[in-house]
Amino acid sequence: MLQKNESQNVEYKLLWNDEYLKWICGFANAQGGKLYIGVNDSGHVTGISNAKELLESIPNKIVTNLGIVADVNLHTENSLDYIEVVVYPSPTPVLYHGVVHYRSGSTRQELRGTALQEFLMKKRDISSGIAV
Repeated sequence: MLQKNESQNVEYKLLWNDEYLKWICGFANAQGGKLYIGVNDSGHVTGISNAKELLESIPNKIVTNLGIVADVNLHTENSLDYIEVVVYPSPTPVLYHGVVHYRSGSTRQELRGTALQEFLMKKRDISSGIAV
């Protein structure tokens, strides 16, 4: 069994939905994280039937829509397949359909206004080597 609760760096989903690219974007813009497909909110593996198909489609969707690379791994527990998507923090802003998503606590936020400006300033300082 995986850790019991979702957290800043862990999100569980029963099935894949392309909307989860927003969560991946949020992880990349924050401290990174892991998205598990085929796992319920309690961290119990429920399994997925299309794991082999997802091993091909998810990495391609991440690169095409977000311009980043994430590790997509197949795991099996009690004969049930599940997918682990490992997202690393990005030194530059990652956008999904022109929107910056950010992982805060166990939520995904769409950054706008002042929050977006502050995020962009922080990312610029980090990528240019300026201490904040």
